[in-house]
Amino acid sequence: MTERIPKANFHTHTTYCDGKETAESMVQAALEKGFSALGFSGHSYTAYDESYCMSREDVQKYIADVYALREKYAGQIEIFCGIEQDFGSNEPTNVFDYVIGSVHAVERDGLYYSVDESPEVFARGVREGFGGDVYAYVKAFYELESQVVGKTNADFIGHFDLVTKFNEGNRFFDPEDRRYRDASLSALEALLETEKPFEINTGAIYRGMRKMPYPSVSLLKEIYRRKGEILFSSDSHDGASLGFGFDEAAGLAREIGFRCVKVWTKNGFVDFPL
Repeated sequence: MTERIPKANFHTHTTYCDGKETAESMVQAALEKGFSALGFSGHSYTAYDESYCMSREDVQKYIADVYALREKYAGQIEIFCGIEQDFGSNEPTNVFDYVIGSVHAVERDGLYYSVDESPEVFARGVREGFGGDVYAYVKAFYELESQVVGKTNADFIGHFDLVTKFNEGNRFFDPEDRRYRDASLSALEALLETEKPFEINTGAIYRGMRKMPYPSVSLLKEIYRRKGEILFSSDSHDGASLGFGFDEAAGLAREIGFRCVKVWTKNGFVDFPL
């Protein structure tokens, strides 16, 4: 990363949820990359799907571990204990330094369908939950997304258009279709009213799922046009991915017109000039 890019990441997972490395391993990787700050954001407990998130018991271990690392590495790197709060989670968030608000599943008739597990699970959700109508599925996702800040008490918005994860080459739907545009822009407008920043999330590029970050370029242009704010996130599940693609994300943001990016501190967000 260049000197004009914040050397920090605030969307970080560990072996307490679906991450690949321990919290200390992630800190050491961040130090090797010259990071000044690292924020952890374990997945909140979600009763509808326990396969990817922290258990209730591990939440307390996670907090204790991150606080111990904060003390151990004091003076070398700032460490924050955050949470990625899923829309479907009802767990308390007031014990964390910050909250990422995210939607990972849509619900229909009491059943939950993951939007980001696999293309097969996505297709099954469209078929079984929405009678094969992918735009009804998309609309349901964005109806939840529009409420994610209020539901999760989020400080920033995670991967706003996660529903596009498996849609490279318009595999499932056309993002220029009026039905998609109406749903996504309606959610965008609702979230902009909260004045919470949107992350530019490079995680799916690192994992080979996408060629561009979340949100899409067209949605980022709408965020800029409507005076929204951004921060950079690598949504890291291993140390190698920390800060992945931030130079490219910054170049894209500058091209669109953004001149600063948000960085989390102990006093909340501050502006970092691009």
